[in-house]
Amino acid sequence: MAVERIVIENCAIATVDGGDTEYASGHIVVAGNRIESVGAGRAPDDLENVVRRIDGTGHLATPGLVNTHHHFYQWITRGLATDHNLFNWLVALYPTWARIDEKMAYSAAQGSLAMMARGGVTTAMDHHYVYPRGSGDLSGAIIRAARETGVRFTLARGSMDRGKSDGGLPPDFAVETLDGALAATEATIDEHHDASFDAMTQIAVAPCSPFSVSTELLRQGAELARRKGVRLHTHGSETVEEEQFCKELFGMGPTDYFESTGWLGEDVWMAHCVHMNDSDIAAFARTSTGVAHCPSSNARLAAGIARVPDMLAAGVPVGLGVDGTASNESGELHTELRNALLINRLGAHREAALNARQALRLGTFGGAQVLGRASQIGSLEPGKLADLVLWKLDTLAHASIADPVTALVFGAAAPVTLSLVNGRPVVEDGRLLHVDEDAIARSTREEAQRLAGIAGRD
Repeated sequence: MAVERIVIENCAIATVDGGDTEYASGHIVVAGNRIESVGAGRAPDDLENVVRRIDGTGHLATPGLVNTHHHFYQWITRGLATDHNLFNWLVALYPTWARIDEKMAYSAAQGSLAMMARGGVTTAMDHHYVYPRGSGDLSGAIIRAARETGVRFTLARGSMDRGKSDGGLPPDFAVETLDGALAATEATIDEHHDASFDAMTQIAVAPCSPFSVSTELLRQGAELARRKGVRLHTHGSETVEEEQFCKELFGMGPTDYFESTGWLGEDVWMAHCVHMNDSDIAAFARTSTGVAHCPSSNARLAAGIARVPDMLAAGVPVGLGVDGTASNESGELHTELRNALLINRLGAHREAALNARQALRLGTFGGAQVLGRASQIGSLEPGKLADLVLWKLDTLAHASIADPVTALVFGAAAPVTLSLVNGRPVVEDGRLLHVDEDAIARSTREEAQRLAGIAGRD
């Protein structure tokens, strides 16, 4: 059977390839689930089996956005503890999070995914680490929500084995044993991980953070990931308190501690990495360890400004992350393009910190690098998977900004006219095609109320 083609033309194109190739007016041809060609001007008229031809006048085409850090379950605890730093925020919310169940996790995942997808995310990830006893199949529920939404997805199967009685923050019934966490993580990999080029679901091994897991869980988790051929993810160097904790407990800072447990390498990425010194950045660069930069969450929780320009200059792979929606209530990644640029300009490099094209690269190719999928997604190049977004830039919001990439990054959030994942439309004219946004809104509201009621009775 002949492959079906979709043609997009008359649009500006930012390919985010190795040379940052751009076209003021160009075309993209999608054949099946792959990009067949990208170039200037209109597409050839004699293409066979074209099932759809889209006029992209007034639009910018980019690779789909790639989210590299999130906690979906937090969708149903948005708007709480709004004036807390990270530690006090965790203390305030862990008793509530410890009461989630499968239905809540599914509904929260639907909300998180819907908000990202309608804003241009084509590859999402979720770091889920709260597995209360008797809560059901939380991983399966999250993966089901991603499949229904239609986005490419990485579940970072998290874990915690340090409960309150061991000096951790979560209640004891909300953490797992060392052996239980490792076994459950391996079972999730065996059931759901797809290593193929066009995989829609992948799994990573993801103990939560140095202060919520044992050294042995980190060490054995790294061994498990490498035995299974999957990636590793955790939180790192998010606050000054974490650095103090590691020095007091382990006699070294977070980066040295991670390296001692096997947690630096090209198959590893860490969220935040706000408090990194020159030696830390050099270690990440030397080992090709990736970073998920979460500017809005870092600001919301007063964690600080990550040294992203220095990381990029050193060669550290850096992508963008929404982070959980209890610390970034908007739940959108396209706003992080702008926030990454603006917040980093408050740091030492000031106006030279990041420009519009660097911000777009963080949210696309940088994210693909961090997730280990740069050969498949993250840029618009022939042979890559057809994950792309058509942004509408001809409305009042962007009308007087001549450069389309500047308009997208510096301007108001641009509407998504079309989003393709694996060559399949997921969003059209700002609306999700495969799930009901209104039904999701009702469901998440109900589950948030149910969770609040349960937590309030405890």
